[in-house]
Amino acid sequence: MKKNISEEIVFNVEFYDVDSMRIVWHGNYVKYMEASRCALLNKIGYNYNDMEASGVAFPLVDIHFKYVRSLRFMDRVRAVATLVEWENCIKIKYEFYNAKTGELTTKAESTQMGVNIASGETMFVCPEIFVKKVEAMLNE
Repeated sequence: MKKNISEEIVFNVEFYDVDSMRIVWHGNYVKYMEASRCALLNKIGYNYNDMEASGVAFPLVDIHFKYVRSLRFMDRVRAVATLVEWENCIKIKYEFYNAKTGELTTKAESTQMGVNIASGETMFVCPEIFVKKVEAMLNE
């Protein structure tokens, strides 16, 4: 069985995140993914500041959503981000749950490719420093 690294955050759905029906507007899931992704990268020890210091940016190249149930104003949300690819790109799967009921509300996935900041060239492998940090966590 393949091991993965996951991190979880919990937050409330705020009024500014909902539409006129008090349901989370679909575009705000990108913001929720970013918060989850930042928590996961911090756990690994290779966050956006570390990426920049190592000369690499990781822009999003692909993103997918599957909406299962609605999240509403003042719902408590449990978001789980799981790293599933780290050698050639950063691919993260996300699951969003209603923290009160435990129901899965949304599934998502993002893919980020490395870009050498100095040259602007796409990197087809992740930096060694990142890969080593992930592998060290998986071997703990």
